[in-house]
Amino acid sequence: MTRLTVIAMALCAVLLGGCVTSPPRDSAGGGASPERPMADASSSSSADAKAQVHVELGMAYASVGRYEIALDEARIALDERSGYAPAYHLMGVVYMFLGDQAKARENLERALRAAPGDPDFSNTYGWFLCEQGQEKEGLEYLASAARNLHYRYPGRPYTNAGMCLLRQNNPAAAETQFMSAVQADPANAQALYQLALIAYQRGDYAAAHERLIRMHRSTEPNAASVWLGVRTERQLGNRDAEASYAAQLRGRFSGSSEYQRMVQGQYE
Repeated sequence: MTRLTVIAMALCAVLLGGCVTSPPRDSAGGGASPERPMADASSSSSADAKAQVHVELGMAYASVGRYEIALDEARIALDERSGYAPAYHLMGVVYMFLGDQAKARENLERALRAAPGDPDFSNTYGWFLCEQGQEKEGLEYLASAARNLHYRYPGRPYTNAGMCLLRQNNPAAAETQFMSAVQADPANAQALYQLALIAYQRGDYAAAHERLIRMHRSTEPNAASVWLGVRTERQLGNRDAEASYAAQLRGRFSGSSEYQRMVQGQYE
C-alpha cells in the first residue's frame, strides 16, 4: 500500500464519513433537512437509489486513489439524480485529492447549497477552508458540524478543528478540540496522537506517555506514534520501554523517515 493510498483512506474516513452515504428524503434537487445528515436519510425513489450506488462506488474508488473513476461515478450519479448533493460532495473531495482547489471549492459549495447545514458537508468544507488559509471561516463550519445533535460523528469536526488551530499555532485551543474529539470517539487515533504530541512538546512527558498508551490500546500503532513513544520514554528515562518502541520502529517501520531519524540520533 502506497503512502498516497494510506493518506487517501485516512482522509476518506475523516471527510467522507467512512466512505458511506445515503440519498435524501425528498425529491427537490437533492435537498434534505438542514439539520439531519443526508447520510441518515432513506431512499425516496429509484433515481435516489441508483445515485446512491454510484456515489458509494465513487467513494470506494477515491479511498484507494482511483480518482478519475470516482469522478466518473459522481457524474453518473448526477445523471441519475439531478442536483444530488452527495455527488457534488464526492467530486469536491476528489478534487481536493487532485489539488484542483477551484473545482473542489465549487463542488463543495454546490453540495452545501443543495443541503444547507448537512454536517458531513460542513465538516469537509470547513477543513477545506482551513487548508486554504481561511481558518476563521473553516472553524465556523466545523463548529456547526460538531454542534449538530443529529450527527453521529462529531469526533471528525472536532479533530479537524484541532488540526486547523494547530495551523494557527494555537496548541492550547487545539488540545481542547482534540479532547472533545476523544470524548465523542474514544478510539479516535488521530486525536489521541495529537494530544500525546502536544503534551510532549510542552514537556509533559508523563501525559504524553499515558495518551500514547491509550492510543495504542485502541488502534494499531504507526511510525509516527511509535517514534513519539521512543522519544517520550527516552525523556522519562524508561530505557526498557524506549527499547521496546525502538524495536517496533526497526521491525515494522524500517522504511519510514522516523526510523531514519532514530538511526541518525535525531531525537529532537
